[in-house]
Order: sequence, then C-alpha cells, then structure tokens
Amino acid sequence: MRSTATPSTTGPAQVTAANLPPLLANPLMKLPAASITPHGWLRYQLEAMADGFTGRLPELSRWCRFENSAWASPDGEGEFGWEELPYWLRGYVALGYALGDERIIAESRKWIDATLSSQEADGYFGPRANKRSHDLWPNMIMLDALRTFHEATGDERVLPFMLNYCRWLQALPFEHFLPGSWQKLRAGDLLDTVYWLYNRTGESELLDLARVVHERTNDWSGTVASWHGVNICQCFRQPAEYYQQSGDLRYLRATERNYDTVFGLYGQVPGGMFGADENARPGYTGPQQAAETCSMAEIMRSHEMLSRITGEVLWADRCEDVAFNSFPASMTPDLKGLHYLTAPNMVQLDRQSKAPFLQNGGNMLAYDPRLFRCCQHNVAFGWPYYAESLWAATYGDGLAAVLYAACEVTARIAGNDVRIVEDTDYPFKDTITFTIRANAETRFPLTLRVPGWCNAPEVWLNGQAAEVAAEPGSYIVIDRAWQDGDQVRLRLPMQLSVKAWEAQKGARSVHYGPLAFSLKIGEKWEPYWEEGDWKAYEVFADTPWNYGLVLDPTSPQAWNYGLVLDPTSPQASFELTATAGALPDQPFTPDNAPIQLRAQGKRIPAWKMVGGIAGPLQDSPAQSGETAEDITLIPMGCARLRISVFPVIGEGPDAKEWETSNIEPSASHVHDALNALCDGIEPGTSGDHSIPRFTWWDHRGGAEWVQYTLVGPVHLRQGPHDHRMRGLLVR
Repeated sequence: MRSTATPSTTGPAQVTAANLPPLLANPLMKLPAASITPHGWLRYQLEAMADGFTGRLPELSRWCRFENSAWASPDGEGEFGWEELPYWLRGYVALGYALGDERIIAESRKWIDATLSSQEADGYFGPRANKRSHDLWPNMIMLDALRTFHEATGDERVLPFMLNYCRWLQALPFEHFLPGSWQKLRAGDLLDTVYWLYNRTGESELLDLARVVHERTNDWSGTVASWHGVNICQCFRQPAEYYQQSGDLRYLRATERNYDTVFGLYGQVPGGMFGADENARPGYTGPQQAAETCSMAEIMRSHEMLSRITGEVLWADRCEDVAFNSFPASMTPDLKGLHYLTAPNMVQLDRQSKAPFLQNGGNMLAYDPRLFRCCQHNVAFGWPYYAESLWAATYGDGLAAVLYAACEVTARIAGNDVRIVEDTDYPFKDTITFTIRANAETRFPLTLRVPGWCNAPEVWLNGQAAEVAAEPGSYIVIDRAWQDGDQVRLRLPMQLSVKAWEAQKGARSVHYGPLAFSLKIGEKWEPYWEEGDWKAYEVFADTPWNYGLVLDPTSPQAWNYGLVLDPTSPQASFELTATAGALPDQPFTPDNAPIQLRAQGKRIPAWKMVGGIAGPLQDSPAQSGETAEDITLIPMGCARLRISVFPVIGEGPDAKEWETSNIEPSASHVHDALNALCDGIEPGTSGDHSIPRFTWWDHRGGAEWVQYTLVGPVHLRQGPHDHRMRGLLVR
C-alpha cells in the first residue's frame, strides 16, 4: 500500500478510452456511461428527478415536445430548435442509463434516432435555422447526449455520424466558425467532444480541428473572457482542456488563474459558488448575492473534468462542496420544482422582484417547475453526470474512487469481470466500505481519494488495520491481487472548523468535513399555483434569522478579527449530534438533516432585509444587547432558507454597533443599485465601478427625480464627511 499525489501511470487501462498520443495521458479517465449504479441518497435524487420535472419535462416545456421540435423533424424545420431540447436531453439520456429506467431510455432513444436521421450529405445535422445563422452552440450540447448514448450502447451509427459532422466543421470558412455569442465563449464543450471522438477513432484530422476550435474560442487563456456566471462555470476550464494537446503548462495555470480570480473577487463565501445573479458585478460580493442553478450544474461538470485531466484532489473537493452544500437547495426536496438563484444567506423566497440587488427583475427565487427557461432544462445533467464521475479508470488497469457515494462500479480488467460495491452514508458519516466482487483473482490498483480537509485517514484491509501515510489532498493506492469478497474500509475523520472571511467583514462560516452549515430557519411553504402533480411555492421564514454567533470566550482565537480559528477551538462553541439509524432517502431537508450543531447566538435587531433579501453584513465582532439563545445549525444543502455566513457577537471596545438606516431612497427610474444613494460608500474616482452605483440612462428632454423618505429619526450633520446623507438637501 502506498499513497501518491496522482494515481499510477504504468500502463493503459482496458476499461475506458484513454487519451491517444500525442494527447497527454490523463491520470484519471472517465468510465463509460452505465458503468456505475448509484445507491443511497444519490439514487434518491435520480429517482426523484425521474418522477419530477426533469423526467417529465415534456408535460411542462413546449421546447421538449416531439411534435413541434426542429430536432425531431426529418428536414430540420420546426418551431423550436435552439438549446433547450439538447440541454434537457443530455441529462435525460444520462439519467435513464444511470437508473436503468426503461421508460426514459425509450423516450430518449426517440430523440437520438431523430437526431441521427437528420444528417445532411455535407455532414451537418439538426435544426436548419441554426445552420443558416452559423450557430454551432446547440449542436455542441446535442453531441454530449450522443456521447452518453454511445458509451451506454455502443451504437455503431454514432462515431461515423460525429466524424461527418466534424468534417463539415473543418470545411467552414473562418468567418462562419464560432463567429460570436455563446458559441465563441463556450466552445470548450466542442473541444472536449473532439478529443472524445479522437480517442475512439484515432483520426488525426480531429487534432487539426481541435487546434482551430481553440484558436477561434474566446481567450480564456489570457483573461476571464466573460463575467456571466454560467459562462465562467462552463468555460474557465477551457485552457486546461487544450493543455492535453499543447502540453504547455501555461494553459493549465490559466485555468487555475481563472478560478482564483473569480473566487477571489466573488466567491468569498461557503458552498463552492460565487455571486453572479446573472453576471458577477463589482460591489455585489456579499453572501446575499446568488448563483444560478445552471451555474451549479456547469461548475460541477468542470470540476469533474478537471479532476480527470489533472489528477488533483482539490477539483473533486470543489465538486463535492457544490454538490453537498449548494446544489440540493436549488430544487424542492421532491425535485418537482426549482428556482433560478440560490445564495448562502437567503431568508425569503417569494415572487417579488429583487432588482437591483439581484440583477434580473421578476420572480427569481420562488420554486416553480414552469419557469427559468435555461435552468429548467440544463439542471437535468447535474446529478447524472455527478453519478457518472464517482469512479474513474487509472493506468495500470486500475479503478479510482474519486467522489464518494453509495454505488456499484463494474469494469472488465485483465479479462475478468470486476465489480466493487461501495457502501457509505458519506458525506454525513465518515466511513466508506468497498467490497470486491470478481469472477477470478485479479490484480489492479485501487485508488482512494483523501480530501484536502482530512488530516488522518484510516484504512482496514480485510479487517486488519493498514499503515497509511497519506497527506490531505492526496491518494491512497492499494495495488494487489484481489479476490472475491476482499474488503477495504476507509475512514475519513471529520473535524469541526470555523472559517473567517475577511472579505465579509470578519463573518464566519461553520464546517464539518465537506459540509458547511446554515442556521436552521423555520420554513413556511405557500403554494401559489397548482395543476395536476405540479405546484409552485413561495417560502417564508417563520422563525428569526438575524443571529450572530456567540463563540466560546475562553478561546482567545474566537475574537480575532479576520483570522481562521484554530481547528480545536470550535469544539467549545458547538455541540454536534448525529441522527441514529438509517440515513433518510432524502437527507437534504431541515427535518431530515442527519447532522445538527447546537450553538449559542444573539439576535441583531438592526440586521434586516433590504430590497427583499438578507441585508448586507457589517463588521464583526458586532454588538448585541439581546439575550443569548440556543440555535441549531444544519448542513447548507438541507436548508432552502439559510444564513451560512454569520456575524460574530462581541463584547468590549472592539465590538461594533450594527447601523440601521431610516432612509428609504426612491427614484423615477432604477437601472442598477438604488441603495447606492445612501450606502455610505464613497467612490475612489468618477469612474469607480468597484462599488454599487446609481445611474440613469442617457437621454435628453425628460425629467428624472430621486428622493429620500425618512422612516425614523435621522441625525443630520453639516460638513463634507456626512456620508449617509450626502446629496440630501434640507430646506
């Protein structure tokens, strides 16, 4: 037994399609679709999807109805033919094969057969309107669906079909090849498909096409090419994809730089996401800023891909962070509804517009199966692709457990049929058991991920403790001749920790292993539309939410502004309890939360909602004259209403009074941030876009107005430094 930073690379795997030369050999390789059968809580998510809006989307979405879709038309003409159908279909196909659901497999096969029948003599396929407008983007997504279908079935039509399409792409004039818009930003999706096809056909011309795709894609290698949230999540990985062909480490570093840049500015919050409630906007960086459901699914896929390209554990850790802490809250517990946006601090989910605090107007937060056109379709691949990425192949005919969940994986290794049964309640418990099932003794390396948060993993082999010297963020590799019934037990001890966020004025988040925690807020679900099996809901808090944490004053670190607490200090401030018995099928609800933390908190009465969302944080430590109360924290993923970034309550000279504003601004027209009129933040220059700002559209001949309504006493001072009332003229 040994541990190593990356899995073994001693020989080609026989269980999947590895990168062919001259592409670089990837440390981890995706197993074919249908190789992994999920169990436990993950299977419930998939089964609920099948019975929820994803599995029955044609009932709700006109874009997914066979009779009026250009994707189903023999001549490629029809009413609907853009991204919506392939968005849904790629997840729908993967869902069917992950579950072995015959209904879904048969329904998706109709769409696949129609797509394969739509190819023209020149190689183009799909809706002809996209061909006429030189829009390659929808076909990129449909190719994902075809890939999954081929991996699961081996259908002989797929590879020639895709080759013919790639030859059509190669013949396009440059001015028609990725001319702009989504396709030019998102062509990393096409690049990945070209490599997938090359590894199955060996056609060298595909590498020429890949080079052109890279050259014609927006420059993610040199900069963050778009600040649109979904674009970032989907495209920041593109340079690392091309690294496989170029061999130039600068491309790999560019992807890392993209990630660090975005999260350094907008991702200083728990849950693995960053604030981009459409676009990431200067000045909108607090935990009340939200991420699209599309963004969560796309960044999970990016992390899954990067874990295979690089072999680095941190990408799998980041994937789990999103999957456990953010993604479940984007949908109702029965997966029959979703909303557009989810934030770490989110205390009311109603239908009212939250603009400009959230970028888009209209209903962005209520749960509704009919709305949110892109997310309604694109969310379909989130859990199925996650299930496909639980395991990967390694060189040396090995298998690697990359993401942990109860499941079974099957592979053909050295001529033998091998099945590994993974039994666990992770991430809610810390032990994972692997049982080997093989028709004959088979030698291969079994690779196990050690997350970056785990300091002391423990391993037992057939009941005997094994010596392990694995660092956090590494792999344990057990290379031996395996016999039927061999068993490996891996324990990943979890510790409580508290993270301080300097960018959030010293507020804290609470963590246990891969889980971040939220205040447990009473959720009052109120339906506002119902038809058949479908309902739409607003969710309101029926318990207080505006608490600051009281940390153990005997720990000197508890009051240190802007510092990460010593990992041992939280034990004095939190009491952890775990639910006995079997894990609920759906653990991601407040009532079913398998782990709870009891803590002390004090309410901060001046911390209120602003513009219908949780008010911005102020400096910690914060004063509170309220009585300390017992409060309960539950995993973020269990909480649809949540406070996950907490002010810290303080006493003494460093504690700050939480300021409240009795000024309500209004204006004749609002383009961006109305509250910037009285937020007390001064711009550095006249062109300072790093803070919230209030502007009017340029126009002539009209009148605009702005006013302050005083809803309580306001202390006015003369002088240039009265920031709160700057611009208020009192006569």
